[in-house]
Amino acid sequence: MDQSVSIGVDVADQYGTYEDYLDSQVNETDMFYLEDEDLARQLVELNYRGSGDTLKRQEFYSRKKQLEMRNTSNVNAPRKLASNNKDLSEHPFLQALANREELVRNGKLTTIIFIRDHNKKGQEVSGYIDYGDRLKNENFENYFDLKKRLMPKLADLSYLNWETQTSTSNSTSNFQVMADGEDGLLFKKKRDRKIIN
Repeated sequence: MDQSVSIGVDVADQYGTYEDYLDSQVNETDMFYLEDEDLARQLVELNYRGSGDTLKRQEFYSRKKQLEMRNTSNVNAPRKLASNNKDLSEHPFLQALANREELVRNGKLTTIIFIRDHNKKGQEVSGYIDYGDRLKNENFENYFDLKKRLMPKLADLSYLNWETQTSTSNSTSNFQVMADGEDGLLFKKKRDRKIIN
């Protein structure tokens, strides 16, 4: 069984102000030629310069406000973690998921899980799973109690049954799925718009 994990953080959480966010995409060469910080920021804001799609000012502050609201609501109402009081020392994959569970539930971390395994019918299946999306829509206690195996589903980011050639890809609340002829399947984070391959 081949399983791996990918991690990310929201840009609204990384930068204090929208200007800091824009400045992070301006390099020394830009400043050498433009010689004006405000002009460099405007070019990034208009998507003429920078890395990928740039968030608009309103979207940046909207996300910032959502993060603040989420953080204050988390302080007031702590959630019960599905992995609480579970001895997973002999199961490193489940232990890694348990270590990330709280951060993923709070929206401070995003995680993509790749699994390639055999289903109950003995067919080889593989897929990419948005851990945060699954945590929202499914009770994970059964996985941490070892009553159920974590397997890709048709509704995950991607799913492939190697025997029947059934293949699906679905965007989630955290990721947009993009098919690329050269690079294969790519995932674009909806928060910071970074692409994961």
